Amino acid sequence: MQQTVEKTDALPPPIVVGCAEHNLDELLSKEWLITNGIGAYASSTVIGCNTRRYHGLLVAATSPPVGRINALATVMEWVGVGSETYPLGTGEFPGAVSPRGVDHLVEFRNDPAPTFVYRLGEAELTKRIILPERKNAVAIQYLLRGGAGVLHLRPFAALRDFHHLRRAADPHQLTFQSTDAGLIVQDLSASDRFTKNLYLATQDARFRPDREWWYRFHYRLDLERGQEHLEDLYSPGVFTFELTDGRAVQLNASMDEPVSVGFDTTTRRRRTAMADLAGGVGDDADETTRRLAIATGPFAVRRSFVAASPTAPSATILAGYHWFADWGRDAFIALPGLLLNTRRFNLAKGVFATFAEHLSDGMIPNRFDDYSNTPHYNSIDASLWFIVAAERYLAAGGDKTFWRDLLMPTAETILSAYHAGTLFDIHADADGLLTGGSETTQLTWMDAKLADEVVTPRHGKAVEVNALWYAAHAIMGERCKHLDDAAAHRHSEQAELIAPAFVKAFWNAEADCLYDCIRDDEADASIRPNQIFAVSLPHSPLSTDRQRSVLRVVTERLLTPYGLRTLDPRDPRYRGRYGGSWESRDRAYHQGTVWAWLLGAYVEAYLKLEGGEPSGVERARGLLAAFDEHLMQGGLGQISEIFDGDPPHAPRGCIAQAWSVAEILRAKQLVAEYAARLGQ
Repeated sequence: MQQTVEKTDALPPPIVVGCAEHNLDELLSKEWLITNGIGAYASSTVIGCNTRRYHGLLVAATSPPVGRINALATVMEWVGVGSETYPLGTGEFPGAVSPRGVDHLVEFRNDPAPTFVYRLGEAELTKRIILPERKNAVAIQYLLRGGAGVLHLRPFAALRDFHHLRRAADPHQLTFQSTDAGLIVQDLSASDRFTKNLYLATQDARFRPDREWWYRFHYRLDLERGQEHLEDLYSPGVFTFELTDGRAVQLNASMDEPVSVGFDTTTRRRRTAMADLAGGVGDDADETTRRLAIATGPFAVRRSFVAASPTAPSATILAGYHWFADWGRDAFIALPGLLLNTRRFNLAKGVFATFAEHLSDGMIPNRFDDYSNTPHYNSIDASLWFIVAAERYLAAGGDKTFWRDLLMPTAETILSAYHAGTLFDIHADADGLLTGGSETTQLTWMDAKLADEVVTPRHGKAVEVNALWYAAHAIMGERCKHLDDAAAHRHSEQAELIAPAFVKAFWNAEADCLYDCIRDDEADASIRPNQIFAVSLPHSPLSTDRQRSVLRVVTERLLTPYGLRTLDPRDPRYRGRYGGSWESRDRAYHQGTVWAWLLGAYVEAYLKLEGGEPSGVERARGLLAAFDEHLMQGGLGQISEIFDGDPPHAPRGCIAQAWSVAEILRAKQLVAEYAARLGQ
């Protein structure tokens, strides 16, 4: 019988962190993440020491992709080899790091199964972690070479909402019961949503009941973010394995039901899936492009609605790990890079269908509630991004029948509702431009709000919203031809009316760029990145000269190696560092903080204007060079949500953000396309 050979040639080499090469603080700043297609994940630092409440070895999605519960927070291990006992686990407590498994850790490898390599005298122990696809389960495997020994595992259960923290002093009834395969840990006092069982199962291990609470685990990144940062964790006892040279042992943890994980089979499947993603961007793609293609994997997930068929679940896009769920705006900004650049057209169709099914009053959901799955519609631009994503789907070679049957009718409903007037006073004004919202709402992507205070007020006519409004009509004017010529003509006429109105309202002759927002006939002259979309989108209402002027101002005032600042540093409201309390972070979020996803639009705009010359393409390539190194920092193999506005532009926010990855990948592919046209 012919043996099946894995096609993994496209896989870039794993990211390796040599632990002797970095101090403790550096090691604690590097995080890993693995996911399983339903919103569940495992994540920690490269030394296995949790630094935030969101870290855990099994963070389950009880109502995929949300309802996330941090079930198994960590496992502390000790290995006896000969007369010596070595800790493998590392924990941080106020004023102390204990135990110190980091002292024996040689390297971490960001493989399909994150891998930790320990030196224990003359012996070497390898620890690997994997999540099976679409199951709330994790497997941890240990393999000793060069000797024999005894492995002791003490698992720590959190069994709490992943946004919260566990306290021993809080009301609880954490307990466990032994079974033939292992044991069940649960909190008998929890509400219905948390009456979940954590199953711990092993083979060839002895379990010794030994209930312990370990107090005041210190989460340094929560402290840095101004949050509560101390947690108590419960352990039911200790599993003991006899280790022999070259024989692997394994601990399985799962929720709702016992799950047996075939470690090697699961790892091979994950490796193959990663190779498929890396191969999807083409044989000539560079290493960073292939890494970015692999980085798209965690974001496209299944979504379960109460009424959904279990055999045909919805598809969606999570905005970021660790804490974001699916947001409509983020989904359709990210969809082209995540799914079209990796040639996953069927999955893209599933995402379009999920959001189109919940269209209401012409509005795509801004987000689904984390607990009830209820859609929320407080976004003026998510629906317009749906239309732009639909255009990019077709341009990439998507299904024209799908356009005719679902995308075009949805786009038509959106534009009709927006013209007539819909929620949040969104409507076409007398000049044809789109307006909406009030001083108490935050409908654009700059949506930070503190109590009743909107940090960045942008109600009225926002510049990128109206660039999208114009582009959406121009798209429909082209794409409806030969399917609905009357609609095509109507939308083309609307686009012709919107373009001069856009220029009249938004052109700032004094600054030679675009106003950010118009409200109550007053123009906001803040220099912000939102104007770049009037250049980058598939259709622009601006002349070429004005496009160049916008690009120049954005370049001079806002461009950094990691994206665009959200406000000109010369503005007195500018905040160059994102950090501290919740209030401090929200006040900086769109007032100077750099967003990586904006670099996609910037590079696209730059290539439109300068991509006809080899020097322009080479400069565009250089604009993305910083991400070669960034993939080795923060969330390994991923791109962070945001960066400080001031140098050195430290990464902040989520360690893995969908639109960051998607737009940098799309920009890389655009550069490659322009280079190919020039024969570079």
